[in-house]
Amino acid sequence: MLSAESGGIRWLFAFTDEAALERFVEARGEPVPERIPVYGARLLDQVIPKVGGPAGIAVDAGSQTGFVLPPVTGIVPDAVAVDVPSKESAA
Repeated sequence: MLSAESGGIRWLFAFTDEAALERFVEARGEPVPERIPVYGARLLDQVIPKVGGPAGIAVDAGSQTGFVLPPVTGIVPDAVAVDVPSKESAA
């Protein structure tokens, strides 16, 4: 899976069509990776928690219609959201 880290957050790259993926990897000078279709909910609910740290999803990165799904409550599971108060600070 294509990813990059920025500001302590691992960003997974997801694309809604092959053309967007191809433009992105060509701009980075990388070969086009194998395509594996995945539902967005599966990325958010199952893959993100397994990354091992804060992680979000950059959808169609590098395109005019791109957007991000940040690692915050309401987007990713609370267990891996960066804006959930720690148990220590709640005490």
